[in-house]
Amino acid sequence: MRAVRFDRYGGTDVLNVVDVERPVPDPDQVLVRVKAAGINPGEAAIRSGLLHSRWPATFPSGEGSDLAGVVEQVGDGVEQFSVGEEVIGFTNDRASHAEFVVVPAEQLTGKPPGVSWEVAGALFVAGATAWAAVRAVAPAPGETVVVSGAAGGVGSLAVQLTKLAGATVIGLASERNHPWLEAHGVIAVSYGKGVADRIREASGGRVDAFIDTFGADYVELALALGVKPGRIDTIINWDAAQKYGVKTDGSMAGASADVMAELAALIDEGKLEVPTAGVFTLDQVGDAYRELEQRHTRGKIVLTP
Repeated sequence: MRAVRFDRYGGTDVLNVVDVERPVPDPDQVLVRVKAAGINPGEAAIRSGLLHSRWPATFPSGEGSDLAGVVEQVGDGVEQFSVGEEVIGFTNDRASHAEFVVVPAEQLTGKPPGVSWEVAGALFVAGATAWAAVRAVAPAPGETVVVSGAAGGVGSLAVQLTKLAGATVIGLASERNHPWLEAHGVIAVSYGKGVADRIREASGGRVDAFIDTFGADYVELALALGVKPGRIDTIINWDAAQKYGVKTDGSMAGASADVMAELAALIDEGKLEVPTAGVFTLDQVGDAYRELEQRHTRGKIVLTP
């Protein structure tokens, strides 16, 4: 099969699509023919070596966690899935950017008919992260929650899930993304100089919780707005989290087939949208990550083997 590999840390130029041996499922595992697989900022950070101390790479390394596809083969003991079934899932082995991937059966759920391959394949990291971040700040009806990076892969889902919880949502994003946010019932606010005053005006002076999906100094901004540390969640600024005692719930906290099934059901019912910023072939993996690393995409970028 063909799969993405890199044999050293670096930019997108270290990514190659190579021929490797197709894996065989062990007991309790499923071999999935990948139809779509999302890409994520964390993968780019791992590839560049920025997260070596936290998540080191072993070379040659594959990449990719998100996946959706068709069951090709099941290992001994797998009874909940059969060959030909359409599934959504995730791998912890940095292996989904490939034509086939072996996945523990417990990390898969069925794909509802109303969920496209591109959406299904991009669901895990962004969906699990958004689900966990929203749960961490526990929005309640009548409260106001601010989300930074509100039009990004995680932010676009976090604003919708927070709205579903009944809260008022203020989304920080560039002006070109304001119409999308407003169409989803979010109060759109531009980031940059003067953002604190704009948030105070939009919120009437009260902000109850803050979800930071971007980094920079948004944890400090949340604290300056009067949000308690226990109602702040950042998925990227671990230094600020350690300094101020805010939460860091992300994809690991939401990594389960049950969460994937819950999110997929919301999408199937038309209650949750996963915006697709671009679809690239496996051979275009470098182009896909170059687009991602601009940090201005709305929603998810997807590879289709």
